[in-house]
Amino acid sequence: MHLKARDRPLRPGDSFPLGSNWIEDDDGVNFSIFSENAEKVELVLYAPNQKYPKEVIEVRNRTADIWHVFVPGVRPGQLYGYRVHGPYKPEMGLRFNPHKLLLDPYAKAISGHPRWDDSLFGYKIGDQGQDMSFDERDSGEFMPKSVVINPFFEWSDENFVRRRIQIKDMVIYEAHVKGITKLRSDIPENLRGTYSGLFSRQMIDYFKDLGITTLELMPVHHFIDQRFLVERGLANYWGYDPINYFSPECRYSSMGCEGGQVLEFKRMVNELHNAGIEVFVDVVYNHTAEGNHLGPTMSFKGIDNLAYYMLQPDNKRYYLDFTGTGNTLNLSHPRVLQMVLDSLRYWVLEMHVDGFRFDLAAALARELYNVNMLNTFFIAIQQDPVLSQVKLIAEPWDVGPGGYQVGNFPHLWAEWNGKYRDAVRRFWRGEAIPYSEIANRLLGSPDIYLGNNKTPFASINYITSHDGFTLEDLVSYDQKHNEANGFNNQDGTNDNFSWNCGVEGQTNDPNVIACRERQKRNFVITLMISQGVPMLLGGDELSRTQRGNNNAFCQDNEISWYDWNLDERRIRFQDFVTKMVKFYLAHPIFRRGRYFQGKKLHGLPLKDVIFLTTEGKEVDEKAWSSPTQTVIFVLEGSVMDEVNKFGERIADDTFLIVLNANPNPVRMKPPAGKWELVVASLLRDPKPEELSLDGKELEIEGRTALIYRRTEL
Repeated sequence: MHLKARDRPLRPGDSFPLGSNWIEDDDGVNFSIFSENAEKVELVLYAPNQKYPKEVIEVRNRTADIWHVFVPGVRPGQLYGYRVHGPYKPEMGLRFNPHKLLLDPYAKAISGHPRWDDSLFGYKIGDQGQDMSFDERDSGEFMPKSVVINPFFEWSDENFVRRRIQIKDMVIYEAHVKGITKLRSDIPENLRGTYSGLFSRQMIDYFKDLGITTLELMPVHHFIDQRFLVERGLANYWGYDPINYFSPECRYSSMGCEGGQVLEFKRMVNELHNAGIEVFVDVVYNHTAEGNHLGPTMSFKGIDNLAYYMLQPDNKRYYLDFTGTGNTLNLSHPRVLQMVLDSLRYWVLEMHVDGFRFDLAAALARELYNVNMLNTFFIAIQQDPVLSQVKLIAEPWDVGPGGYQVGNFPHLWAEWNGKYRDAVRRFWRGEAIPYSEIANRLLGSPDIYLGNNKTPFASINYITSHDGFTLEDLVSYDQKHNEANGFNNQDGTNDNFSWNCGVEGQTNDPNVIACRERQKRNFVITLMISQGVPMLLGGDELSRTQRGNNNAFCQDNEISWYDWNLDERRIRFQDFVTKMVKFYLAHPIFRRGRYFQGKKLHGLPLKDVIFLTTEGKEVDEKAWSSPTQTVIFVLEGSVMDEVNKFGERIADDTFLIVLNANPNPVRMKPPAGKWELVVASLLRDPKPEELSLDGKELEIEGRTALIYRRTEL
C-alpha cells in the first residue's frame, strides 16, 4: 500500500476539545481521542470512495489519557478513523485490536453505515473459543468513516431560544423523522423521510394547525442496523442502537452523509423554532450498538472497552446488561460521563435542541447493580449551567433488578408516567379500579410526585407511545400481532390493556367502528383533562395502524410509516384531536402548576376540586378506596391558587367532567348550578337533556366521556 507523503509537518496539537476540530486560521484539523489503556494510537485518513487509506499517522502526543495531533492541510469533508493498539485480553476487559478501524466517539458526522462482514468482529467468527480468539482481518473496507465538519451555521432563531416555551404550555408530539413524511405525497419525493421533509411548509403548517408545541423526535444519533436484522431483510427503524452520540443520523439527510446531515439538521431546528415549535430528541446513553462479548468492534469497544462499558466484576469478559441489548454504558467512569455531558451540551449549544427524552434512564443511575439517583450523572446535570436550563424527560425504568423508578428522579426531571398510561387503559377497558388510583392519575399523580416536592408537570401523561400499540390498534386488538418481525410473535410486551369492541382486528362493521371511535375519543379527552404534560403519539390523530404490531422496531415500511390518505372517519377523528389540543391550551385549569388540594382556599366557599358519586354526593373515604368504573368531578376555575407573571390571580371556567367506563348506562345527579356541554365522545348529536344540566338526573351512556362548563352557580 502506497501512502501519500506528507508535505507539511505534523504538530502536537491540543488535548482539548476532543474529536476532530477544523481550525480555519491554521489550515488544519486538531484530532484528539481518549484511551487510558491503549499502547499506541493511529489516525487513518481516507480519500472519498477509496477502499484503502491515503495516510496513516501515529498519534505520538499524549496528555494524561488523551492522545492528540494537529494535521495541517486537512479540511472539512475529510474522512478518518482510528486504529488502537493494546492487549487483547477479554478476561481482563481489554479488547484492543488494531486491525479494526474505529469511529471517533466525538465525530460530528459519520459517512454512512457498516457493510456487515466477519472482519467487523474482534474475534474469529465460528471459532470454538468464540471471543477469546483474535481476528487479524482488516475491517476498514466495511466500516463507515468519521467526517471532519464545518461547524458554521447562521442561526435566526434567537427570539425563540430566548423566550422558550414554558412546560405548563407544552403539548408533546412523539414522531419518527422518516415515518412521518415518507408517504406524504405533497412533499417533493427526494425530501420525504428526511429532516428537510420535517421542516417543509406542509409539515410546519400541519403542526401549527394541530396545536402541538413540542416535537419529540425518536433517536437521531447515528445508529446501525444490527446484523441479524439485515440478514432477515429488516432494518433498525426505531434507532435505539447508537454508535455515536454527536453525529445526526445520516439516513434522514437529503444532503448526504459527509457533513450535509449536520447542516440539514440545523436548518430543521431553525425553521421549526421560527414557527414556534420546540425540538426534543430521544437519546440513548444507556448502551451502544456494539452489543455484548459477541458483538462487533466498531468504536468504544476497541478504543477502551474497560472504560466505556460496565463489566461483570468477577469476569470482565462479560458485560453487565441492564438494557436488554447486551451492554450498559459505564457512566461511573469520568471520561465516559464527560462524553455524555459533552454530547448533551453539543446538542443544546450547537444544534439548538430544547430538551431530551432519556431512553431507559434508570440505567444512567446504575452503580454496579444498584440504582442511585444521587449519583454523579444527575449531580453533574443539576450543576451544569447549560443542561440545568433545558427540559429533561426520563423513561424512568430499565430492565435490571430495581430498575422501575417512576417518581424517583431528581427535581429537574419529568418522567414518562407509565402508571398513568396503565391506569387509564385499564379504566377504559372497563376494569373496576380503586377510585383513588384513577383520581390521582387525573390530578397529576400527587401520590407519586407531591412528596418529592415536584409539580404536576413532573408527569408526562400518555396513552400510547412508539413502544406498543398505536391508539387505533389499542382499540382494535386484544393481542399483539408481531409476526412480520420474524420472532414467532414472541417479541414485544403483552400489551393487553386494549378493548376491541367485540371484534379482533380490522372490520367493516359500522357498530364496531363506532364503538372504537368513541373509545379513541374517550382516551383523548381523558389525556387532555389530566394535570401534567400531555404527549401524543405521532400518527394517532390520523388513526394510524400498525396492523396489531406492538413492537415495530424493525419495520421500515408501510407498517410504521404514517398514512396521509384519510377517509371521512379518519378526518373526523383528526379534527376531534385538534379540537381537544386547543381546548386544553385554552384553559389553564388543566395546566395548573400546583396540585389540587380538595379544599377551600383563600377564604372562598368552594373547594378547588371535588369528586362526586353518581348520586351527586361527595366521595367519602370508603368510596375513595373502592373500585369504580365511573369518575365524576368538578374542577373549580374560580379557585385556581395560581398567579401569572404580573402577580395577578389566574381564573378560568369551572368544569364538570364525567368519565363513564362502565359498558352500561349510569344515572347521574349533577351538582348544583347550570351546566352546558362543551365536549363529548359521542358520535351522534347530543340530546336536549344532555346539552344542559339544571339539577335534573341524567342518563350517561356506557363508555362515554362528557365535559360540562358551569354557566351559573
